[in-house]
Amino acid sequence: MIMKNNNVSIYLLFMDLLIAFKNDPAGHNMAKFISQDMNKDGDVYRGKNFDLIEIDSPVISADWLDEKYDYDGFIFLSKHAAESGTLALTCHSTGNFNEAKFGGNDKELAIPYSNLQKNYMQKLWDNRESFPEFEITIEATHHGPTHLKKPSIFVEIGTTSLQWNDETLCSSVAQLVMDTLEKPSHSYPFVICFGGTHYSEKFTKELLFGKYALGTVMPKHALEFLNHDLFEHLITQNYGAEAALLDWKSLGKHKQTLIDFLSTTNLDVIKI
Repeated sequence: MIMKNNNVSIYLLFMDLLIAFKNDPAGHNMAKFISQDMNKDGDVYRGKNFDLIEIDSPVISADWLDEKYDYDGFIFLSKHAAESGTLALTCHSTGNFNEAKFGGNDKELAIPYSNLQKNYMQKLWDNRESFPEFEITIEATHHGPTHLKKPSIFVEIGTTSLQWNDETLCSSVAQLVMDTLEKPSHSYPFVICFGGTHYSEKFTKELLFGKYALGTVMPKHALEFLNHDLFEHLITQNYGAEAALLDWKSLGKHKQTLIDFLSTTNLDVIKI
């Protein structure tokens, strides 16, 4: 990451951990490509800017990771599934706004890895000609893990076993992950997002072309679960956020509740 102090660029080196589930074909194929030039030390593949592990249990339940591994951030390599069957390359933060149906804890949100997501997704977009059949999109915050004490993000390849087992595709995505981590990245102000669908076109456009990175993305269908405790937790997990980005026309009947909560913070409110 690049920070500037009195117009002098200062390079800060972060050490991240990449994680894949051995039985997830997309995650395993990405991990296999990335690890080929790394040195294995016990269960950890060692690199300069990042290390990598493959684990025996699903990554959505990896809330235990930082009890064993001490890193600045966690990047999960994973398959993406969708009932629509739409081919997609996605990247999203994790958390449960209500019941934990797919890993993590009830009503708990992970700390988003905002800068990493923006840098990776912009690099993916710059290389979109390599993936002509795929949508490049964020997803709303969902599933586990939720309890890690450092930022985390999911990098996913969708959407069927055909893509998950396509080693060329998985290697191409893995290379972009490596490129993102191996080169100095810029630091962006970030926003908490409210409203929209699970695959928000507006928030994706902001991430790709706007000034902001994204923190937690709370879609319209999750706003019914917003209460004082969840809102306070959301603000805590997004410490340092500059603003709230609202998909204004898709907030539904919970719009005023959200506005009332936001009025208790110092966040700027941006309507899109």
